[in-house]
Amino acid sequence: MTASTQIKSSPLAVAVLGILHLEPMHPYAIQRRIKEWGKDKVVNVGARAQLYKTIARLQEAGLVAVRETGRDQQYPERTVYEITDAGRTACGAWLADMISKPRNEFPEFPAALSFLMLLGPDGARVELERRAKALRAQAEEMEADAAQAQQLHLPRVVVLEDEYLRAVNAAELRYVEGIVADLAAGTLTWSWESLAPHHDSEKDA
Repeated sequence: MTASTQIKSSPLAVAVLGILHLEPMHPYAIQRRIKEWGKDKVVNVGARAQLYKTIARLQEAGLVAVRETGRDQQYPERTVYEITDAGRTACGAWLADMISKPRNEFPEFPAALSFLMLLGPDGARVELERRAKALRAQAEEMEADAAQAQQLHLPRVVVLEDEYLRAVNAAELRYVEGIVADLAAGTLTWSWESLAPHHDSEKDA
């Protein structure tokens, strides 16, 4: 069994290994670099305890190692980590797997849509209109970020996740606006009476 199969991959683990590809760092610097590069939009690095836990798992699997432990007057003791050869191999394997294989990641919105009928047509329309408004605001922020990236002449390959997020945002906004329009037109509607015959449909199948 290889190191990459002994530990489960995760976006945060890949981000840590990706950052350490460049140079050895202590956990705080890793967290700061992820945020500075805007990767915290796709990697949850807000909880430092989770970051330390991930680094510990990577170290236990032999994917990172302690480079040095230092201390100065301004900061407490800090452990600097570096990526190992096994870590480079694992990172490449994880990236290839995560990019090539779509997975059902169970996001929150589709789960909520599966029970949208509980809000009723009017309630559903109100909440979806709110979501559409929020998505438009996100789109404006993303466009501003894209303009800034252009001004900085960032290579396209380092902002591909931003392109993806803008595309997903645009697709979701179109979908939500379409549902809102159908609710407003009355072409999508329901009542408890209309749903009643379907309550036990799976049992009868």
